[in-house]
Amino acid sequence: MKHIVLGTAGHVDHGKTALIKALTGVDTDRLKEEKERGISIELGFAFLTLPGGQTVGVVDVPGHERFIKNMVSGAAGIDLVIMVIAADEGVMPQTKEHLHICSLLGLKKGLVALTKVDLVDEEWRALVTDDIRAFLKGTFLEASPIVPVSALTGAGLPDLLIALDQAASGIEEKSDAGMFRLPVDRVFSIKGFGTVVTGTLVSGHIRTGEDVAVLPHRITSRIRGMQVHNQSVSLAESGQRTAINLQGIGTNAIARGDVLTRPGTLETTRRLDVYFDYLQTNEKKLKNRALVRFHAGASEVMARVTFPDRDVITPGDKAFAQLFLAFPAVVTAGDCFVIRSYSPVTTIGGGVVLDPLSPKHRRYSERIIGELECLQHGDDLERVATIIDRSSFSGIDLRGMVIRTGLPQSQVKKRLEALFSLKRAILLDREETRVISFRIYLDMREKLMSDIRTFHEKFPLQEGMSREELRTKVGSFVSPRLFNAVMRDMERDGRIVIDRESLRLPDHRVNLQGELEDLRRSISDLYRNAGLTPPSLKEVLEKLAAQKSRVGSVLNVMFKDGSLIKVNEDLYFDQATLARLREDYKDLLMKDGKATPVSFKALTGLSRKYIIPLLEYFDMTKLTVRSGEHRILREKGN
Repeated sequence: MKHIVLGTAGHVDHGKTALIKALTGVDTDRLKEEKERGISIELGFAFLTLPGGQTVGVVDVPGHERFIKNMVSGAAGIDLVIMVIAADEGVMPQTKEHLHICSLLGLKKGLVALTKVDLVDEEWRALVTDDIRAFLKGTFLEASPIVPVSALTGAGLPDLLIALDQAASGIEEKSDAGMFRLPVDRVFSIKGFGTVVTGTLVSGHIRTGEDVAVLPHRITSRIRGMQVHNQSVSLAESGQRTAINLQGIGTNAIARGDVLTRPGTLETTRRLDVYFDYLQTNEKKLKNRALVRFHAGASEVMARVTFPDRDVITPGDKAFAQLFLAFPAVVTAGDCFVIRSYSPVTTIGGGVVLDPLSPKHRRYSERIIGELECLQHGDDLERVATIIDRSSFSGIDLRGMVIRTGLPQSQVKKRLEALFSLKRAILLDREETRVISFRIYLDMREKLMSDIRTFHEKFPLQEGMSREELRTKVGSFVSPRLFNAVMRDMERDGRIVIDRESLRLPDHRVNLQGELEDLRRSISDLYRNAGLTPPSLKEVLEKLAAQKSRVGSVLNVMFKDGSLIKVNEDLYFDQATLARLREDYKDLLMKDGKATPVSFKALTGLSRKYIIPLLEYFDMTKLTVRSGEHRILREKGN
């Protein structure tokens, strides 16, 4: 079933509330101050059954210029507008401002109710009607009917209902495929029930008993009960005016402008890309970084507006812009918004959100302008591809793509399959449908290759770069999943060699040349000449102090190529020297059947400083095995 919300618009005291009361029987002015002053201050709500049987929710908005922000919060969820213009006054300032707001919020359907016709004669009514037609030219209401009515006498009300019924029949049924989202426009408490919020359910659906998140505060609550058109329901759907009774949350914890959604679905933002329409009626240019009031849904947030390709915009201009919000807001791609000036407070423009979670831009970038043009005019495939590109090395999951494209999940998935086939995107994680741009993926591979190559150039004596060092170097913005996936692919393609936790390029070899080869010979001579009493590492560093910074690296190379044998952290032996000792020790063991520290000392003439490490080394290398206080050959073949 189609769900429609009807809203009023128009200048103060032109009879909006009286008209709604005449149509519905409901006085939407509920506040004492409204009764005393005779004007609407807050939003009012009712419902109306049209002649064709369609029941519509009704939002009555205030017309006074001081309460325009309240009007905007109410107009944000409507599908059909009654522009109320009094016959005795005609078009007035808030008539114009309300029409601008409705246009900026994307309204396409509506009509004009020419009220208070009982106060004017036929000639005057005809003049006002002509004036209204001229005023509406070029707007979405240009061809809409102008219905003369009197809330006082009831004249014209049947004709107005018929006109509303015809207009409502042309409104398309809303898709229920989006994420549940309800901008809160009213908060109050009912004794015995607790906190109740109302709003227009702009997308998705929700059931009684479900958990909901209150954004931007990230408070979680549960739905105790719901009403639509004053009737309790278990299911509320997109397009319905809905009252929701929340469990376990006070009225002071939620306010107009907050958004209800399912936990873990939507995100808050403080930076978004938009297409901005700066109204022709403005009297001056708008400068880059101007302070403005951003209205989206039922919220109002202060913001700075920047233009990526210009310093100012002039009245009548349409331009790309990036908004920096003072506080978090909840929007998705495709949402319409209104911009009002900081001071004096007037409506100066509005537009549509292109990317609600945009990265910070460098100005005058052709690439950025190209992306924005694609997000505005591109087909769904190109928009999804652009958002994936914008997600850079972090990639993006399915939820993020829904928020940043405004498309339902099913549509995003179809576009992803096409992008996979075209090799424009790569699936990183099937469970959460996290993807990355193929171009970014290739850039990542090249960056990692470059980092490893740079490491080889900087540390030519090391076999490779540690995996963790490379992971740290690329930065925390790259997920471990992406890093590991790229590593696996690069190893499979033969672009890198992975040896446990070490990474190197296939053509990397440790080659000692020039001064390094001279240092190697010096170290080799020290150990070879020392025989079985080699110097400690500290002594080697002291003897070669002039090249102290390189000694450790060369020692490591010599250890890996086998020319030096590492017995413990401080003790290295020349390979040939240790090999001769091994044979002599083996002969002793075969002759005597066993060996002790005393017999080993007799064989070598060494002190305990060397005997114990060497005996333990031969145990470790499986020549011998300890048995009590002596050692025996592990196997006869050793």
